[in-house]
Amino acid sequence: MLNVDAFDKLDRVIHERGRLLIMSLLAASESLSFKELKEYLKMTDGNLSVHMRTLEESGYVLVRKSFVDRKPRTEYSLTDEGRHAFQEHIRALEEIIKQAQPAEAETHADPREGAAVLRRQLAT
Repeated sequence: MLNVDAFDKLDRVIHERGRLLIMSLLAASESLSFKELKEYLKMTDGNLSVHMRTLEESGYVLVRKSFVDRKPRTEYSLTDEGRHAFQEHIRALEEIIKQAQPAEAETHADPREGAAVLRRQLAT
């Protein structure tokens, strides 16, 4: 039986597709620039900016602005809070996936074998 409490553990900020992609990339990197994120994600400047602002306001992303060869550069990295929130979100997803797997009796290749296992389970 599926425990629906696992769904309550999902982080609504992170769970949105674009932000989940961003958090995944940042979790695997020390930091990424706005330009790098935009290229990886194929997002418009406006769309990426809105997602980054949401993550920053949630305390999940640290923003550093600098100049490189007189050009502005914006770098993003996960905060400790953001890394923890992402790990908890992944744990919740893993719990949901684990619960959604078919029962052992349903995974047998030979249906007769699966039926026999099921009959034994029902008999006990």
